Amino acid sequence: MTRVTRAVPPAQPHPALPGTTVDALKIAVVGGFGVGKTTMVRSASEIRPLHTEEGVSRAGRTLDDTCRVRAKGSSTVALDFGRITIDERSVLYLFGAPGQERFWFLWDRLFDGTLGAVVLVDTRSLPDAWYALDRLEHHGMPFIIAVNDFGGPLRSEEQIREALALGPEVPLVEFDARDHSSSKFVLIALVEYLHALSLGEADPKDDRGQDHKGDRGQDRKGD
Repeated sequence: MTRVTRAVPPAQPHPALPGTTVDALKIAVVGGFGVGKTTMVRSASEIRPLHTEEGVSRAGRTLDDTCRVRAKGSSTVALDFGRITIDERSVLYLFGAPGQERFWFLWDRLFDGTLGAVVLVDTRSLPDAWYALDRLEHHGMPFIIAVNDFGGPLRSEEQIREALALGPEVPLVEFDARDHSSSKFVLIALVEYLHALSLGEADPKDDRGQDHKGDRGQDRKGD
């Protein structure tokens, strides 16, 4: 598993070079409730990000499983939006999806026009990523896994892949969603993966020619 910790200066918009075309790429940031999607969009964005956050009410705590994130005071109810320039030709538009199960109906529309996704996971509750993985596979959308550092428990790459039923072809990185440099390199890893797929250098299928979905069980909680 790749740990993304290299220092990168704050992103600045890069004007397109004369005669070049800027590729505007729509990227989804998905995962369970409280895994750091809003934090990642905020830390990576070169513009002031748009958030649709509301306070977590008493009623909301009865609807959403907040036992793992009891201190969480607000939650995304529609989407998070940010922008980051990777280089003079690539601009990413980031769309963070709400993680609560009651807002899952928004995801399919959010995926329209999306080229790839980052799936955030928390090693304290890996099954929270099941729904995101299932929906992405349903749409045939390439994705990478980004393990947000919440301080444990420590899981090996093999343990994470087994828990999420991931094939070896899916990139897996470890990062800190609060850190701009770390979040940016997650996005660079996704762009590089998408580029490799476009050139045929990476294969989203396993060596048997089948989608590597595995059995993620039937109980999908989106806490």
